[in-house]
Amino acid sequence: MKSSDAVSVHLAGRGHAPCAGEVFMNRLKNATSPYLLQHADNPVEWFEWGEEAFAEARRRDVPLLVSVGYSACHWCHVMAHESFEDAQTARMMNEAFVNVKVDREERPDVDAVYMNATTAMNGQGGWPMTVFATPEGHPFYTGTYFPRRQFQQLLGAISKAWGQDRDEVAAAGGRVVEQLGRFAVTPSGPAPTREVTEQAVRDLAKSFDAARGGFGGAPKFPPSMVLEFLLRHGTHEATEMAGATLEAMARGGIYDQLCGGFARYSVDAGWVVPHFEKMLYDNALLLRVYAHWWRSTGNPLAKRVALETAEWMLRELGTSEGGFASALDADSEGEEGKFYVWTPAELRRVLGEKRGEWAAAVFNVTPEGTFEHGASVLQLLSEPPDKAVFDDVRAELLTAREQRVRPGRDDKVVAAWNGLAVAALAEAGALFDRPHLIGAARTAAKLLDRVHVQDGRLWRTSRDGRVGANAGVLEDYADVAEGFIALYGVTGETRWFDRAGALLDTVLEHFPDGSGGFYDTPDDGEALFQRPQDPTDGATPSGRSAAAGALLSYAALTGSTRHREAAEAALGTVTALTERQSARFAGWGLAVAEAVLAGPAEIAIAGPLDDPRTTALHRAALMAAVPGAVIALGDGDVPLMEGRTLVNGHPAAYVCRHFTCHAPVTTPAELTKELLNPA
Repeated sequence: MKSSDAVSVHLAGRGHAPCAGEVFMNRLKNATSPYLLQHADNPVEWFEWGEEAFAEARRRDVPLLVSVGYSACHWCHVMAHESFEDAQTARMMNEAFVNVKVDREERPDVDAVYMNATTAMNGQGGWPMTVFATPEGHPFYTGTYFPRRQFQQLLGAISKAWGQDRDEVAAAGGRVVEQLGRFAVTPSGPAPTREVTEQAVRDLAKSFDAARGGFGGAPKFPPSMVLEFLLRHGTHEATEMAGATLEAMARGGIYDQLCGGFARYSVDAGWVVPHFEKMLYDNALLLRVYAHWWRSTGNPLAKRVALETAEWMLRELGTSEGGFASALDADSEGEEGKFYVWTPAELRRVLGEKRGEWAAAVFNVTPEGTFEHGASVLQLLSEPPDKAVFDDVRAELLTAREQRVRPGRDDKVVAAWNGLAVAALAEAGALFDRPHLIGAARTAAKLLDRVHVQDGRLWRTSRDGRVGANAGVLEDYADVAEGFIALYGVTGETRWFDRAGALLDTVLEHFPDGSGGFYDTPDDGEALFQRPQDPTDGATPSGRSAAAGALLSYAALTGSTRHREAAEAALGTVTALTERQSARFAGWGLAVAEAVLAGPAEIAIAGPLDDPRTTALHRAALMAAVPGAVIALGDGDVPLMEGRTLVNGHPAAYVCRHFTCHAPVTTPAELTKELLNPA
């Protein structure tokens, strides 16, 4: 699919200096998105996405220029400084276009449909995404980052093409929409079999980097969902690949060796130099998988990294309302990574000559450097020779680093990512016996329930306790439901089970595509030129695979055939994704498939929650590495608990699959044996 030839033949720049005292109308000052607020003082006459922008484009009879990005995006900042803050470029934009700024994290639906078009036209996409569209929103020319001079030339060419070849430009937009519409619904098939998951492991082994961990070459993104699948699959080959990757990431520069937390990705194949932005969703997913790695192996590195990541989330991303902010920027003082990197001289200045040299050796800080300007990203390639000295040195370096200018923080609360955080913190708190982590999960869940759920529907974002104007998409409903179910399984508080059920009822009512899958937007939501539907797992679980996981867990707690069948149908694309693309695009779907193949186990624990014997059974259930197992406890009205009674006055655990239960057991050892050695 090509962009309009009528556009590409007119690459002649134009523009002139702005008039003295010219006043610009920027409509972003009241936005809730920190990313949009970053552009509130641009000389560009920005609109937020909405009917006002479309109406203005129709009134002026000019194209839309839709710029999509997010606050932690390095190249978004570069394009903003080069072009959107430049008076001449802004005037060209204002004269010839209606300019719309979109936060992709607030509007993943808008981002998705235009990213489909951008990828179709150019073979690849990315952010910032730059889209020229008709007043109806039909894209006819797309791209990503443009340097200022090239961007000015493009503005001139588009404007000239619109004026001289209007019919052809509009027709190009119509052809784009027509071709994309042919793939509007992703065909579904049967749920994955054991043969499919075994083949997925073999395929992953072909791209596994045995020397450095991870899959494929640079850049490398943390494959959190693939690692969860491998741990659930549980064969020696699968767990070896997962463990090697988890250790390599934990020891590399992608992990903040001073205070925890993972960066977005590594620009090299060895996890040395990250793209320094830190996202909530990455860290929530990685917290959960590191906790599960520890549960499977007892590896002390897994425990340390999981707990440091959890504490980093609370400290760096926690909001005053009890939720979690979206991200930390990569840049500070206009430079990427400046907050995080060190030279040998800086280490000596903070620690003194002798300890500075010791720290340089431990953290692999060299005179040549691993980053720019001779600086190094801290790594911890092996355990330090003296842990007490290491802890002191790390504390001193962290204190010194706090004096630097910190990266900016995007403090909007995204429902889906907070749902991932609730699940991760609840499970980590229970596994590591850290009640304050469970408390943080509960507080975030209360914020989601109190602020984001309005009149039975879920809203995607909030900021400062004020809900945004953007309706929740499928991943929001699914990830929040998943978080609520995990929190119920840890606390026994049935309100979270009930809330999850209500969210999943909405999923089943408003999101089905009629072919066994789901759209990413509800049937009563805003109508875009294409209704988005992406079954692939990317940086986060796709809405479809996340819904499958939550529906499966809810079915296991309730015995609901409707929810079970919907979960299995939603997994119908996993086989095709693993065969035609890669298992890396279906990591969470494969992890859910492992739960389907394992039952999943349904564990009902009967007994007072304050009885130590109940607590011991609960912990045994949590510690058993059984794929997708669900836990019901307490005396609430949860179907899996019906008829579950004490045994001779002792708390008891009932292990069931498909609501068919074995005889109850009363000791942790018996429960563990029952779970790990099913009949």
